[in-house]
Amino acid sequence: MPYASGRVIHDADAHVMEVPGFLTEHLEAKYRDTITDSVIFPEDRGRGLHKLRKATPNTAAEFDETQIMLRKNWDALGSYVPADRPRSIDLLGFASQLMFTTQLLNFSSLLEGRGDVDTIYAVARAHTRHMISFCSVDKRLLPTAYIPLADFDKTKAATREAIDMGAKALLIPSRCPDGHSPSHLGLDPLWAMAEEAGLPIVFHVGGGGVLLEKAYFNNGGPPVPDFHGGDDNFKSIDYMAIAYPPMKALTALIVDRVLDRFPRLKFGVIEQGASWVPGWMRNMDSAHTAFFKNEERLQKMSLKPSEFVQRQVRVTPYPHEDTGWIIANSGDSVCLFSSDYPHVEGGRNPIKRFEASMAAAGIDERQKQAFYCDNFIDLMGAGLAPELRRAA
Repeated sequence: MPYASGRVIHDADAHVMEVPGFLTEHLEAKYRDTITDSVIFPEDRGRGLHKLRKATPNTAAEFDETQIMLRKNWDALGSYVPADRPRSIDLLGFASQLMFTTQLLNFSSLLEGRGDVDTIYAVARAHTRHMISFCSVDKRLLPTAYIPLADFDKTKAATREAIDMGAKALLIPSRCPDGHSPSHLGLDPLWAMAEEAGLPIVFHVGGGGVLLEKAYFNNGGPPVPDFHGGDDNFKSIDYMAIAYPPMKALTALIVDRVLDRFPRLKFGVIEQGASWVPGWMRNMDSAHTAFFKNEERLQKMSLKPSEFVQRQVRVTPYPHEDTGWIIANSGDSVCLFSSDYPHVEGGRNPIKRFEASMAAAGIDERQKQAFYCDNFIDLMGAGLAPELRRAA
């Protein structure tokens, strides 16, 4: 029996675990001497890659299928071998998976702060080709395309290319571009093309750049291990800042009326938690009231900020969060299920944890249907094939 059974579940967050050399064939030749494996796979992360790949086999022919939710990262079935991914979806039981890179999440974001615009967009194009190629083995795999925001004309061209290539969602950084707001009118072609194509705009953890100044980690005590027991991932302090970049970016997009002017455009906030969402919605409404008298943009808004969130923004809670409380305080339309497969952070049984939280909050079957299925269909729009929609 698949891990997810008894209802239709769409997975709003799943990943490719890239291996050295993955980008070379997709990257234009003139950039290959600059964007090398030594840059994409720093030594500290590379050690984990090689250790996991040598530890146990993970091809479909050798895989113990009872381990589908227990084996993680490069050790998981279908994590980096495209041909094995369909079998992993069969065993997981998800109707679809929205697919993200692993190795380029931080790299693409940090690259945008270096000012080399041509390289920024070259890596973005290579990322999109890589994701579409990997996901081509199964229609249930929904590839994301990376769209930088650094240059208006190049962003427009990258958006058109990604849509024409078959991307199912457009991933943008939550890090603010160096010279303009993400709500700048020069980016309107991005929103217009996405809305016309019926594809969502998504944010993902890693797209916000450096979350906290390094000085916060110099507290005079011994080094603190990260989530994995190492030293290069989130600790408790910078975990608390994960929501800040998408919160700021979405606030700008809502207040500057991007969501108002593009009412059919949907936004997803993926793997950045959701406990912050109810307070953020209420705080935006408070700001709307406080500054309404002197800001024409607020006076022109057709809805309250929180109502734009409920209409157009979808967010994935972490399994350890109080998802029932979040749904009760943000609205039934906002939250999405995600597994984070095959990342360790997704846990061994996220459905069990979500179910326990929703039961404690009295979430009913209609609200669960929205969480596991309907809100994802609403987010994805034309990015979800008709036959996958019918499965719901």
